[in-house]
Amino acid sequence: MQAAPVRATAIPSFTDALRAVESLLMSSGQRTARRNAWTSVLEDRRRAKDRVEAQRVLDQAGTPHP
Repeated sequence: MQAAPVRATAIPSFTDALRAVESLLMSSGQRTARRNAWTSVLEDRRRAKDRVEAQRVLDQAGTPHP
């Protein structure tokens, strides 16, 4: 008697599950717009962090604020 073959099925992550629900509920254009908006948010955060760092360097150099 042979053992039954074992099938390894990956359990989807929470993010994968959300993306699956998103694809059912939204058209592809809405998904693209949403992802583009999130990319913009992340880029704005990066620029804000860079501005804070630049201001810190200027303050250390004794340069007056504009």
